Amino acid sequence: MKITFIQTGGTIDKEYPKTTKGYAFEIGEPAVKRILEKINPVFEYEIIPLLQKDSLDITEKDREKITLACKNNQNDKIVITHGTDTMAETAEKLSEIKDKTIVITGAMRPEKFYDSDAMFNVGAAIISAANLPRGVYITMNGRVYEWNKVKRDIVTGQFIEA
Repeated sequence: MKITFIQTGGTIDKEYPKTTKGYAFEIGEPAVKRILEKINPVFEYEIIPLLQKDSLDITEKDREKITLACKNNQNDKIVITHGTDTMAETAEKLSEIKDKTIVITGAMRPEKFYDSDAMFNVGAAIISAANLPRGVYITMNGRVYEWNKVKRDIVTGQFIEA
């Protein structure tokens, strides 16, 4: 089994600024690279750093780029790390792809934070990509949702069934 990981940015990939007097987080190397190094997986994988954006800055042109990267990838199991604010919009665009299992995940706190949910969410995405039928899914907060059956609770920030 082989899984392709595509980085688009978001909180999961954020790190402290590298410049002095910086106050905003920067999006760095794919967090999934560090996560996979820690877990020593028994499957093949590739990591594609496609975008390094906060999900609020992802445009329709970016979503087209993500979709083309998925369509053109030889692999049929794909995990996309993405910011949580616009996961649903990207999932909707990706739903036109019918011949792959695509799982979108992210984190509420950067992977570099000791109390991050990133490793847990990436683990859930790996299991989902390996075992679910073709389709587009979002996995967050210990659940897996079909792309069109999930929404974000604006009070708790959690993803829930739509």
